[in-house]
Amino acid sequence: MTNQPSLFLHNSFSGHKEKFTPQNADRVTLYVCGPTVYSYAHIGNARAAVAFDQLYRVLRTLYGEAHVLYARNFTDIDDKIIAAAKQSGEDISAITDRFTKIYRQDMGALGVLTPDIEPAATDHIPQMQDVISRLLAKGHAYAGEGHILFDISTYDAYGRLSKISQDEMIAGARVEIAPYKKNAADFVLWKPSQGDEPGWEAPKDWGIQGRGRPGWHLECSAMIEAAFDGAIDIHGGGQDLRFPHHENEIAQSCCAGDLGDVPLARYWLHNGFLTMGDGKMSKSLGNIVLPHDLLQEWDGEVIRWALLSAQYRQPLVWTQSLLQQSKKQLDRFYRVLQDLSDVAAADMPTPPAILAPLCDDLNSPEAMAAMHALRDGLARATDRAVAKGELLAAGAILGVLQQNPEQWFRGKASGGFEDAEIEALLAERITAKADKNYARADEIRDLLAAQGITIEDSKTGTKWRRG
Repeated sequence: MTNQPSLFLHNSFSGHKEKFTPQNADRVTLYVCGPTVYSYAHIGNARAAVAFDQLYRVLRTLYGEAHVLYARNFTDIDDKIIAAAKQSGEDISAITDRFTKIYRQDMGALGVLTPDIEPAATDHIPQMQDVISRLLAKGHAYAGEGHILFDISTYDAYGRLSKISQDEMIAGARVEIAPYKKNAADFVLWKPSQGDEPGWEAPKDWGIQGRGRPGWHLECSAMIEAAFDGAIDIHGGGQDLRFPHHENEIAQSCCAGDLGDVPLARYWLHNGFLTMGDGKMSKSLGNIVLPHDLLQEWDGEVIRWALLSAQYRQPLVWTQSLLQQSKKQLDRFYRVLQDLSDVAAADMPTPPAILAPLCDDLNSPEAMAAMHALRDGLARATDRAVAKGELLAAGAILGVLQQNPEQWFRGKASGGFEDAEIEALLAERITAKADKNYARADEIRDLLAAQGITIEDSKTGTKWRRG
């Protein structure tokens, strides 16, 4: 698209911020590692989903919606899923289907757009086996006690993404030392399945027998190849995936395919860690925060705004006060839109003041600051239809201001009165005032105030909102 700013992204592979130039501007490709669907996503998972949704929105703005192809996978075969099935007594597919649906619903509530492709690992077993066969044929993989392993000594570029040596990899305790490995850092491409564990028959030419299942790292390589057929423009994921997952993806894909000097993706992006107050979020500390739970109390736009409050590569400290501040900021935007409810917004493109910081390595805090300035300038705008349109366009690329202001201020019922109950009390209050029963009218106001319901009387009628 013409007259658009250039996009600059920090490439984890090079360690530098670089101008983004796609291989083909008519087909910009993006792949992001998705969830392992055995339980609810936590807020750290949601940060990745929102961060790369923000990138997806920027790419669609720059290149056109029809010219961006975004894939985010679902890992639906994994040791954690098998353990969850054994613990619950449920069929594996029942667990993965349920949590896939919940993930889509929860991320959708955060304004995360549905990717163009959502491949599932179990739908790509033949493709995974084909990748393994090619690696075996080229001498990059070997069999050992029912496993197929990747031999990292055959790939000189191994470690260039994570910037760590093989000795450091082994010392990092993130590799499994086993007698069937040639090198301690060799990783599993295929593992044997025991008893009632899910599995698929290994091809006869592999040199192993029996049922088995793919290693986690292999899944993404096969799904990327199936979705895009070659090197891709951008690969994204959390910082914790940089090693070993993404490092292993590069090794598999480059050795099995014909990618030349491209390390699977031409740009590698990793979002930063999210911490809880002063510490890291962990199950052992009992401080896991789930978007599924947060959505019972907070609107998804509040959670999204909070997640975008730090630039995606920077650490983000998650607190209750961050959510409260995010709600207050969005309230200010929605009050302006409420005041302009009689103005038909002009159809406007994304304002340059918003797009420019987002094109600078997705600098969402700067974009949010520019959005505040847009809102403040509305009071001085000579053309309110254009000004309102610009504010809504700014909200659209950030994934907020997607609701009717009246509904926004009514908010969510969380243990208090439901909407219908509030409406009934307000109707009773109107009747009480008409009957000059001011004591009852005041009693209703106080009753609603105690539940956090604010009443706003005006010449045009009575409005209410939560908070």
